[in-house]
Amino acid sequence: MPFSWFACFEDAAEPDGEPGALSAIDHERLCDLLSAARGLLRAQIYTPAHAGGPFADDGPPPRLVLQADFAELPDLEAAIAADGAFAPLTLPAEWPSLAGTTGRHQTMLARIFAVPEPRPAPGTNRACSYLVHYPGHAEDLNAWLRHYLRHHPRLMTTLPGVRAIEIFTRVDWCDGMPWQRADFFQRNKLVFDSPAALTAAMESPVLEAMRADYRRFPPFAGGNLHYPMHTDVVHGISEATFYNWKASTAA
Repeated sequence: MPFSWFACFEDAAEPDGEPGALSAIDHERLCDLLSAARGLLRAQIYTPAHAGGPFADDGPPPRLVLQADFAELPDLEAAIAADGAFAPLTLPAEWPSLAGTTGRHQTMLARIFAVPEPRPAPGTNRACSYLVHYPGHAEDLNAWLRHYLRHHPRLMTTLPGVRAIEIFTRVDWCDGMPWQRADFFQRNKLVFDSPAALTAAMESPVLEAMRADYRRFPPFAGGNLHYPMHTDVVHGISEATFYNWKASTAA
């Protein structure tokens, strides 16, 4: 299973309450910076999308989320060292469209779950992801993970139009970045073709089964946050190859 690094740029909003947009220039430069990391399997850029459903009011989304996947933890840690490939991300003057944001980051272990209709390889590198964060803590993390990983992904796979499911859990890691280290005890990612497809899934009857399982979760604090995000795969092996690789290494 690969290791995933998340960087979130948060707490910036325009006067109308909407997060500022990532400029095309900064997007292009991010693609170049991310793709330069040694050992990188895949990098993705997430920017806010509008989608409906029962979790549409979880507060302002991050202006930008980055995900970088590595096969080996030392390669990831090298990228986020003080002189690593991703160190320029910490220089505010270099990224005008991220002015006013605060960076937080976390490294996690990625777990892949097979879906009935994976995202087709040809066509486009753009999708819509539902990023779900669990920022608090579970009273008994072992009990939480045993229940969650055994039951909830199986329900997720029945969501109409879901193209990929990834669940991320904590690991110990080191870095040299000046940012705050997030300590979410879990993150999830559900991938759909578009915001409309995500909305349809969140309004489907499957959600009632997921809510019923939610009520059976072992005790945890801190709630969860749901953010629909446009998703650009900016570097790495193809989506189909990546998910096949992850599935084979997880078997």
